[in-house]
Amino acid sequence: MQKTNAMRLLDAKKIAYESFSYDAAIIDGEKVAEILGEDKNRVFKTLVCVSDKGEHLVFCVPVNGSLDLKKAAVAAGVKSVAMIKQKELEPLTGYIHGGCSPVGMKKKFRTFIDATAEGFDKIYVSAGKVGLQMKLSPSSLCTFVGAKFISLRAEQE
Repeated sequence: MQKTNAMRLLDAKKIAYESFSYDAAIIDGEKVAEILGEDKNRVFKTLVCVSDKGEHLVFCVPVNGSLDLKKAAVAAGVKSVAMIKQKELEPLTGYIHGGCSPVGMKKKFRTFIDATAEGFDKIYVSAGKVGLQMKLSPSSLCTFVGAKFISLRAEQE
């Protein structure tokens, strides 16, 4: 399996992870969780937003949930946040939609991980390429990217 930049960065810091590949045609996070045979609450998607002040922020939430933009704004200490346009993702982060990892973006952005991650010994995030996930300790991920655990998930109906 080809190493991604995210994997190389973790390797360099001797942070343990396992990588898993799947059909890159599948970009639905819940489907990815099914293929991995994992709880959908354990597989996280990485979302990039922009604040009312123009600051880019990164949020990781379970694939079967959605980001509560009000909670995200409170977490970041800003008035409001909005999702960036899909076409802005690659120039900003170096990653494409469906393959965005919180590890190894072009620049370091403030990052927030939904607090539910703390309930698992390991979680999955994109390894930086569509069709590739990595499983690692949420605390290792949090420390590596300088993230905070905070409630971000929209309340489910």
